[in-house]
Amino acid sequence: MTNNSLNSVVILGPAYPLRGGIANLNEALCDNLIKSGIKSEVVSFSLQYPSFLFPGTTQYETSVIKHSFKITPLLNSVNPLTWIKAIRYIKNIRPQLVIVRYWLPFMAPCLGYVARKLRKHHIRVIAITDNVIPHENRIGDKALTGYFIGSCDAFIVMSEKVKQDIEKFTKTKPVQFTPHPVYNIFGESVERNTACEELKLNKDKKYILFFGFIRHYKGLDLLIEAMQYVDDSVHLLVAGEFYEDKKPYDDLIHKLQLESRVHIADGYIPKEKVKYYFSAADMVVQPYREATQSGVTQIAYSFNKPMIVTNVGGLPEIVTDGVSGFVTDTRPKSIAKAISDFYDKNLKEKMEAGAASEKNKFGWGKMITRITELFHSLDSKI
Repeated sequence: MTNNSLNSVVILGPAYPLRGGIANLNEALCDNLIKSGIKSEVVSFSLQYPSFLFPGTTQYETSVIKHSFKITPLLNSVNPLTWIKAIRYIKNIRPQLVIVRYWLPFMAPCLGYVARKLRKHHIRVIAITDNVIPHENRIGDKALTGYFIGSCDAFIVMSEKVKQDIEKFTKTKPVQFTPHPVYNIFGESVERNTACEELKLNKDKKYILFFGFIRHYKGLDLLIEAMQYVDDSVHLLVAGEFYEDKKPYDDLIHKLQLESRVHIADGYIPKEKVKYYFSAADMVVQPYREATQSGVTQIAYSFNKPMIVTNVGGLPEIVTDGVSGFVTDTRPKSIAKAISDFYDKNLKEKMEAGAASEKNKFGWGKMITRITELFHSLDSKI
């Protein structure tokens, strides 16, 4: 039996009022599926993480946001009774396809169990896998991920590295690569002076931006070290919540006497405030020690901001060196050289134009097409 078209989808994963990049992408995906003519909704979590396992201050958005599609919070990641409830709900909808978001082995029992039961009821399951091998490994990760991968029919990945990681677990299931699409959910840019005024920044200084939650693998310390080699007129704006002890970063800033040049907005940035940080900055820096893909690059593209990324994971697949920014290694002096070249060679206007052009590669149509093609390839085997 085959269907001529994909016309109904359930996305299984976090969504509003849960916060963060995974939720943001799920909401944008649902919206774009609907725009393409595919009936879609999200089945989300009533409890994503027990509070003692969550490193931030809150798991929830502070902004009030209205969506044009249905979000039903059913899953409790540690309560199997809610997994059964979610399965019943999805079975009653009878979607042709369930798209599961997988980003952490902790979620494997919950999401894997639901996926296995749905497949037994002839509902196809495709996973969008953000990470397969976590940035910070723990005992049991491999077994949990193996269980989840065995639960799905096929996979969408947003970097070649994740594709390679999946192939360590399965050689037979289809895996399709499509780049992380550009976010368009944070509004339009504002005038730089307006942004600086909103953030209480000196408009006469130059600002580079580090955006997103802070953990060791994201390399903020490397960027802080790089600042000592950059002209004093360049300031670093850090906007994000610390998911680890902030003190080592404060100590490093003090040691390098950078207190007046590093401005930290410690906390989750509400959606309506994001535009001000990107509008105030000349460029975005992602000095990651390791990476798969990153939603931050796509937020930067949405605001036509050039980027400096390190040559790790899928980041060089997204930023074209010398066009939309720089690809460099992880040494602080290399990062500093890229920052200095950007200003000394007056590349701001050229690279903003490059970012505006490059972002056309990352439209939502490509992801929707990949999902549809992958579904049809599976459906033809029924």
